[in-house]
Amino acid sequence: MSVSKHPVAIRLEQQVGKGTRLLATVMCLPLVDGIFPALVLAGALSTTLGIIEVGLLVFGGSATLAVVLAEMEGTRREQIQSILLVGVPLVVIAGAEAALAPTIANMLDIPTFERFAALVILAIAAKTASATVGEYLPSPGVIVGLGLVASFQPNSFELAFSANPEVVFRGMAAAGAGVVFALGAALFGPWLRGNVDIDRFRFGSAVALGVLPLNILGLIDANVPLALAVLAVTSLLSLDPQGAVESMPVDDESSDDGEEPPTDPGGNEQAPWL
Repeated sequence: MSVSKHPVAIRLEQQVGKGTRLLATVMCLPLVDGIFPALVLAGALSTTLGIIEVGLLVFGGSATLAVVLAEMEGTRREQIQSILLVGVPLVVIAGAEAALAPTIANMLDIPTFERFAALVILAIAAKTASATVGEYLPSPGVIVGLGLVASFQPNSFELAFSANPEVVFRGMAAAGAGVVFALGAALFGPWLRGNVDIDRFRFGSAVALGVLPLNILGLIDANVPLALAVLAVTSLLSLDPQGAVESMPVDDESSDDGEEPPTDPGGNEQAPWL
């Protein structure tokens, strides 16, 4: 496994430190910079697939995977406890932000805001894929702020709290999916560290995040799991089988006898792990 050398990740690590604090920063960032509320307002959590996609790509993703595998210390039990220490408040805060969504939605022109929500996801995907491109893009908070200004409707302004329990549950479920992703990374950490290329997974998850706006804008049906399909392909392509090949035992008797291994009758070379 290669440790990600993404400049943004390195800079973030230098600012907040390693371990649990870095994990909390990475997983809670969507709640702070307005990404998650924007997705709630845009209707990204309206389906079960949307909840899973937001949980895995926004709260989980390559950043969470890299922190759990490369930065968190201690035993597997200690890592799980640290993740739960971050995850429980994360789920609660996500539910609270989702509870405010219906109130904010009454003040906005949702179709207009959906375009900005899609734009902020594309910006994050670009920043994840390339730090160089990300330097020329505005921060997610700026895009969300512009979206609020552009879609604000003064005539419909009404300061009334109208929480929808279903929306709250969906928000908590999305955050919970991200926590489950982190727990899975800690649980299977020993195997993942030797078989997953973090940078490949980072780029692939950026592509998966980049197709998420297609659902938000209604360009594809909300029940089509395109982002999840891309993430699944990314997971397969990020596997590094060379580690397993290098650790394969060598038959000493065959090498001592000087016998050459049998060749493919068709004359085609075959990958050693096939």
